[in-house]
Amino acid sequence: MSRRRVVALFRRVVSEIRRDRPSLALLFIAPIVITGLVTFILRESQVPQVTAVVVNLAGPRGQAVGDALGAALRTGGATVTDVADEGVARASIADTSASVGIVLRAGAATGSALDITVITNGLDPSGDAGQVSAVQRSVLAAVTSASGTAMPVIDHTTVYGTPTDDPVTTFAPAIVAFFAYFFVYILTGVSFLRERTGGTLERLMATPVTRGEVVLGYTLGFGLFATIQVAVLMLWALGSLHVGALGPLPAFSIGLGIAANGSPILAFVVVVLLAVGAVSLGIFLSTFARTELQIIQFIPIVLAPQFLLSGVLFPVSSLPSILRPLVAIMPLNYAVDGLRQVFIRGADLGVPALQLDLVVLGIVAAFFATIAAFTIRRDVV
Repeated sequence: MSRRRVVALFRRVVSEIRRDRPSLALLFIAPIVITGLVTFILRESQVPQVTAVVVNLAGPRGQAVGDALGAALRTGGATVTDVADEGVARASIADTSASVGIVLRAGAATGSALDITVITNGLDPSGDAGQVSAVQRSVLAAVTSASGTAMPVIDHTTVYGTPTDDPVTTFAPAIVAFFAYFFVYILTGVSFLRERTGGTLERLMATPVTRGEVVLGYTLGFGLFATIQVAVLMLWALGSLHVGALGPLPAFSIGLGIAANGSPILAFVVVVLLAVGAVSLGIFLSTFARTELQIIQFIPIVLAPQFLLSGVLFPVSSLPSILRPLVAIMPLNYAVDGLRQVFIRGADLGVPALQLDLVVLGIVAAFFATIAAFTIRRDVV
């Protein structure tokens, strides 16, 4: 082994990285920004705002507990309203005028503790967990303040949800949306960069082909493979093929078998629109990159914040107020919400929330395709 050659290679690598400012930013600035953002979210996460509707089906005893529970919730900053029956409570939660419903029922045995059913929306499992925790703390405070009252039995149910105990089901929308977005962006960014560095794009721009036609053509081409990728991902996520025991191999299943209340085709449309947006984003950002490494360097800037702020890792309802306006401009947020509407709620095209998600995803795809057409000129000499 030649010490001289090793030192020469070492100096070459150091010199290249030192001149590559994006790489230096990735090494030193990006980790600080991302870890700082995560720490800020964890430290400044807001207590969930509870808007409760209470239904008393337990008579005078339930009224006493309900009054104490309402007082405890109001002490924590919640808004509490009494309603007549469980149907009204569920309707209030479905139209988001209330965040949680509390139904008080008499226990099965005479003189036993009350049964409390906590009802949440079900579309945001992480956010629902915060609502349930707030109610549980208030129930404990109410029982403590009312001497001689036994601890109620608390049950949690949701307005929307799939009939399964599989924990993956509630997180499936976020998982499917993020990984589709991530891998389509990588595919497009790297492939388009190769078109530029290989001289193909420069030769195209020397012909009568316009920048808009170039972007549209590449978007359709990459979009085809993105659509196939999404189809495979959806089949893997929603399908399940059982394979019997084969010799020494035990029986197993191929596919995640995630339950969905809504149409798989509608879920596919949501993810395809997200993927087309990722294609447009990849084309746009690749015009600013010179190497494949620089395509990767955009991930902490573009994809990591969306992962943190779009309800994939943290519930949007608990984000610090200063960060919430950013959620409205993140396409991944609309895809996650759209898939939750389809998977968990069973929404169709008549649901306004799903309509909004689809429209925004379409606008995002068109926006990045448009600005990509204007930035291509910078790559042609």
